[in-house]
Amino acid sequence: MRRLVNVDQALQLFFDLEEAEDIEPESESESESDDDIEDPSFVLEEGREEGGEDPQRSATRISKKGSGRMLTLLPQQVDFNPGRVADLFLLFFATDTIKTYCSNTNKNAAKNKDIGKKYKWADIKSNDLYKIFGILLYMSLVSLPSIKDFWKHNHILSEPTINSYAQRQILVHFLNVHLSDPEEDLENDRKKGTPGHDKLFIIKPLYEDIRTACQAYYHPKRELAVDERMVPTKWGLKLFVLAKSSIGYTIGFDLYTGKKATCSEHGLSDDVVMNLGQPSNLCTGYHIYVDNFYTSPKLFMELSKLKFGACGTYRENQKGCPRGRSNALTKKSERGTLRWICEGQLVFVKWMDTREVSVCSTIHPAVSEETVRRKVKDRDRHWAVRNIPCPAAIMAYNKHMGGADLSDQLIQYYSAHRKTARWYKTVLLHFLDIATTNAYILHRELSNAKEVQPMSHKDFVVELVCQLCDTDATGVPQTRRAEHIPVPIVLATDSSQKATKGRLKCVSCQQKENKRKDTPWKCQACDVPLCVVFEIYSLDLLYKQ
Repeated sequence: MRRLVNVDQALQLFFDLEEAEDIEPESESESESDDDIEDPSFVLEEGREEGGEDPQRSATRISKKGSGRMLTLLPQQVDFNPGRVADLFLLFFATDTIKTYCSNTNKNAAKNKDIGKKYKWADIKSNDLYKIFGILLYMSLVSLPSIKDFWKHNHILSEPTINSYAQRQILVHFLNVHLSDPEEDLENDRKKGTPGHDKLFIIKPLYEDIRTACQAYYHPKRELAVDERMVPTKWGLKLFVLAKSSIGYTIGFDLYTGKKATCSEHGLSDDVVMNLGQPSNLCTGYHIYVDNFYTSPKLFMELSKLKFGACGTYRENQKGCPRGRSNALTKKSERGTLRWICEGQLVFVKWMDTREVSVCSTIHPAVSEETVRRKVKDRDRHWAVRNIPCPAAIMAYNKHMGGADLSDQLIQYYSAHRKTARWYKTVLLHFLDIATTNAYILHRELSNAKEVQPMSHKDFVVELVCQLCDTDATGVPQTRRAEHIPVPIVLATDSSQKATKGRLKCVSCQQKENKRKDTPWKCQACDVPLCVVFEIYSLDLLYKQ
């Protein structure tokens, strides 16, 4: 008789069956308890503790038991086929969000003008903000001592390309970029010193949008890394980053705002990992690699309950880690010497390389057949390259822990970071770097999936600048800047005009001498009637601008 089941029931039956096949009989699992480890000391690689079990089998059984229900349905991915590289970049800056930023920026500029700040201002639109992003990325490709040097005229440092994209007024627009509502900012500032004050309120809209977009448009594979990132400023800005180990994609991040009164009892390091690795954001079954700042047995057990594996180096004085000196490594221990101990799902391993390396893991066996090549001294005291045994946990840690460092490296290649007077503008520039780098990684992954040669990182940024600035990549200005040369007010070919019709009063003589002097000439760049000698007027006008 056939049994009809729905999708959920079928998945339930599938996972129950797989779990029954993977987990060892209950009698064996009961043999592993706290009584198995009478003395918390490290044991020799060849032996096993009295009443204990083979560490290879124990760790393998732990790994299988943890993977029985780790498989969960992946979140629905966006079916996206970009036609331009800018489409990938704009995934992190939605159209509605950009319109909100423009509205808040216009409000902030109006507020500054009301309090007496004098500068020319015209309300910006979405295209203007995209052009600002393009100019900032262009500056990451072409480096000059000062941001003002890009718009200097008749100067060796002048950039005709950027002059064709936008006038110097774009600087004023960037200085007034405001992400949150200025009126709501004032309300938040009044709450300083109270629990209701939000230190990140001024960047909150973009902060949440970027984090959501990073998680929405790329579903990473199993190995992830958590590490900190420093944004170079006078006082320093610290971010805790969750990155894909193999490609450096930034999946999530938290901006550190100092000690919190509402910090949990677990401490900062545990809170960071638990917040970045929420199952609601990532699903489950991932392996998270951390350094000794985050590693703790308590954290690893909490991650295991959430169906996450964890691996990381640990400190000797870390609470909950074994501290026994019996049978421990010494300075005279040879390279490749190994000590291990198992406590439930936790495997603690010490391995001697050039120095002692300590690793805790819930996903690796204590002993494996992995080897690494190292220089060691033979009995005759000569150096030679030999294969020495290396624990699987340390091999995996060295391979996957560099995800955050790789992400930092990709960001620094073409970074829009510049010195600013406001900390939140520095954060804005860093978010721009994250969006650009993640967009390039998405382009590379999509190209590899289609078996197409991806663009280089530099070519991707160049193409992105051209598309954001709505120009081409030839480097030739779309319209040539007019030069300060005399041209006739009325062309000689215009026979319908009388001879006296082509004469107008000189603007420079009228302003400086208060005299009327008619002239048939005008400045091509200034487009005003001037006498033949008008360089002084043109320079004065340039400096006023």
